Amino acid sequence: MAKVKITVVKKVNNKDLYGENPPAAFDENRLTPECDRFDLGQEFVVDSHNCPPGFCNWAFADIQRDLVHVLYGGYYPWMKEKGVTISCSTDGRRPVVFELERIED
Repeated sequence: MAKVKITVVKKVNNKDLYGENPPAAFDENRLTPECDRFDLGQEFVVDSHNCPPGFCNWAFADIQRDLVHVLYGGYYPWMKEKGVTISCSTDGRRPVVFELERIED
């Protein structure tokens, strides 16, 4: 059975997105500039469409469609390599970008 390796490739800092003028004020005491749930290069391997332990449930819901597509042999013609894609969380304050790569046993 195939698996999908999920790799954290980018954590976007809200200052990079909005500078000093975000569209809504952030409480800097409650919100870190980057998502603190993931580390760059962190990897998760899944063999189903269930959220892996330690993965943010919200981010998983955002990437699940792409993950299932890759897991079951789908590919995107605009990607250089079949079985690989980029997906991201939809957090408008601190998005995280993931690489999804199908791996065969």
